[in-house]
Amino acid sequence: MDAGRARVQRRTLTVVVVSQMFGGAGLAAGVTVGALLAEDMLGGAGLAGLPAGLFTLGSALAAYLVGSLSQRSGRRTGLATGFLAGAAGAVGIVVAAVVDSPVLLFVSLFVYGSGTATNLQARYAGTDLAAPERRATAVSIALVATTFGAVAGPSSVGATGRVAADLGLPPLTGPFLLAAVAYGAAALVLLALLRPDPLLLARSLRAADGPDEDASADHPGWRRGVVAGATVMVLTQVAMVAIMTMTPVHMRQHHHSLDAVGLVIGIHVAAMFLPSLVTGPLVDRVGRAPMVVASGVTLLAAGVVAASAPEGSLGLLTLALALLGLGWNFGLISGTALIVDGTPLETRARTQGAVDVLIAISGATGGVASGWVVAGTSFATLSLLGGALSLLLLPVIVWAGSPRRTPVGA
Repeated sequence: MDAGRARVQRRTLTVVVVSQMFGGAGLAAGVTVGALLAEDMLGGAGLAGLPAGLFTLGSALAAYLVGSLSQRSGRRTGLATGFLAGAAGAVGIVVAAVVDSPVLLFVSLFVYGSGTATNLQARYAGTDLAAPERRATAVSIALVATTFGAVAGPSSVGATGRVAADLGLPPLTGPFLLAAVAYGAAALVLLALLRPDPLLLARSLRAADGPDEDASADHPGWRRGVVAGATVMVLTQVAMVAIMTMTPVHMRQHHHSLDAVGLVIGIHVAAMFLPSLVTGPLVDRVGRAPMVVASGVTLLAAGVVAASAPEGSLGLLTLALALLGLGWNFGLISGTALIVDGTPLETRARTQGAVDVLIAISGATGGVASGWVVAGTSFATLSLLGGALSLLLLPVIVWAGSPRRTPVGA
C-alpha cells in the first residue's frame, strides 16, 4: 500500500471509529428496552419480540438502500443518510409512547432499524482501502469502536429513564432519546469528516490500474465466499437475536431490576464488539474457517448456559449473554471477511448491502419467533434451540472449503 493510500486509510478508520462510538449508543436502545416497551404498550410476552422483529426488518430495507446509495454516491452519503433515518425513528418511538399509539410505534421501530443497518454497514467502509491481508483487522477496528457507545447505552438505562421521567415522558423512552442524539451525531461526523470517500477513492485507484478479468461479479472465484460468508452471518444473527431479545423479558418476569437488565445487556453488547481487536487479527492470521468453527462452538455454549441457569441467577445469565455476544463477534468478523474477499470493487457496496438484507431479515425472524417460542414453551427451550442452530455453521464451512483469502482483482 503506497503512503498516500495508507494515510487516507488511517483517516478513514479514525472517522469510522468516532461515528461508531455514537452509533453504538443508538443501537443499544432497541436491544435493551424495546421488548419491555412493547410488553407495556401491547401486553403479554408473546408480542415482546415484535420490536426486534420490526427494527431488524426495517434494517433489512435500510441495508439495501444504504448499500445501493453507497454504490452510487459513496460511503459518506449512504452512511450519513442511514443514521439520520435511525434518529428520526428514535424520535418517533418516543412520541408513540407518549401518545400511546401502537401504529406509530410499529412505523417508528421500522424506521429506527435504519440506524442498526447503518451501524453494521459502516464496518465495510474500513475495508475499502485496506490491504487484503488486513481486511478482518480493519473490520475489527470499526466494530470495537461501537463498544463504547453500545455499552454506555444499556448501562445508562436507569439514568436516561430518570431524565425521561423528569421531562414528563415514560421512563422506557429514555434510551430512545439517547439514540436520537447519538445517531444524529454519527451522521454529522460522517458528513463533515469522511473525505475523501474511501469507496470512491478505491474505485478510482482500481480504474487507474486498468481492467482485470477477475473483476466481474460473475467470476466463479467470487461466488462461494459470498455464499459462505452470508450464511455464516445469517445463522449467527438468528441465534444471537432470538436469545438476546427475550432475555430482558425473562429477567423482568423473575424480578430482576431494570439496572440489572441494563448490566446484562451491556456486558452482552461489550462481548459483541470489544473482542474485535483480537478477533480481526485472528481471522487474518489463522483463517476464516477456524474462526467460523469457534463461533459455532461458542454460540452452542451460550445456549446451554442460558438454558441451564437458575431463574434468579444473574451471574449465569450474564455469562450466557457474554458468550452469546462473543460467538456472534466471531461469526460476524469471519463472515464479513469472506464477503469482502468475495466481492470486486465494481459491485462491492451493492452486494454487501444485499447480504446485510439477509442478515436483517434473519434477525427479524429470530426476534419475532423468540416471543412465540417463549410464550409457547420456555426461555430455556429458546436458548437450546438457538445454540443448536449454530451447529449448522460446521457443514457450511466444510462446504465452503478454503475460499481464497486474497482474490485477484480485489
